[in-house]
Amino acid sequence: ARRALAAAPDRALGYGDPRGRVELRTALAGYLSRARGVHADPDRIVVCAGFLGGLGVLADLLRHRGTRSVAVESYGLPHHRRLLTRAGLGTPPLPFDDRGTRPGDDDHPATAGAVLLTPSHQFPMGLPLLPERRTALIDRARRTGGLVLEDDYDGEFRYDRQPVGALQGLDPDRVVYLGTASKSLAPGLRLGWLVLPPSLVEDAMDAMAGRTPGVLDQLTLAEFMARGDYDRHVRAARLRYRRRRDALVAALAERAPDVRVTGIAAGLHAVLRLPAGTEQQVVRAAAWHGLAVHGLSTFRHPDADVAPLDALVVGYGTPPDHAWAGALDALCRALP
Repeated sequence: ARRALAAAPDRALGYGDPRGRVELRTALAGYLSRARGVHADPDRIVVCAGFLGGLGVLADLLRHRGTRSVAVESYGLPHHRRLLTRAGLGTPPLPFDDRGTRPGDDDHPATAGAVLLTPSHQFPMGLPLLPERRTALIDRARRTGGLVLEDDYDGEFRYDRQPVGALQGLDPDRVVYLGTASKSLAPGLRLGWLVLPPSLVEDAMDAMAGRTPGVLDQLTLAEFMARGDYDRHVRAARLRYRRRRDALVAALAERAPDVRVTGIAAGLHAVLRLPAGTEQQVVRAAAWHGLAVHGLSTFRHPDADVAPLDALVVGYGTPPDHAWAGALDALCRALP
């Protein structure tokens, strides 16, 4: 932060470009191209107040362009759906099967307007969008003139396989890429970014007036990225989280062998499949042991055409290192 402030020109503390500081947009363009395969020109990047800030801007843009609905995944974060609903947009669920999200046919109600999904590591189920489904999704967007909103919420954290590149690389004119520092650094920084198709940049600049994050944090993150410190931090964090995930899997194999663990190839959470009818009981037992875990039903779209599954969504990024062993022990005691 000291280095960033010392190098910043006086005009950096003026009203500035509504897309955000050019230093950060330039650093992001290099990082996203290198790490995620995103076609990112600094002029098409908009710095926003976290993922929700970016989604709010996009919801306004879509509504003003006549879009009536944004299709969402059958399993996903309820507050994303609520934000879109408050913006006046419908949120029909996309089809879902045991291989993950399906794009849907052209006559499916979820085909209109835009689609919001997590293609690299679906939250919370943990499945990547299959290559043939990626292609079908892009083809449909081209046919219908719609947009794909790509939430790349934890794309840096992949453990057992080569990273899954961003969907945006397949068609930068039809895909809006949304990224954030919430998983790699901290949600409270409120730093996120949009990589926009050229057709949306001017409207986004108008919509961002007065909504850009603080300049000091932008300059600090730009300095952190430009010096290579962000890359080193992410590599170290990836190793730390992989060790936690491995400890979680080992503990469950030893003490709860009937619990199936899925969605662990990437990200900061695991899905623990439970016997039918036990989800709420286990959530209460975990709370009694001092753990905050979520039942999978929390994330199921109320209109989704999928059979309910009993499962826990367990995040392993939050407990401090000294508390991790105790958290694992409490989790195993709460399970059937």
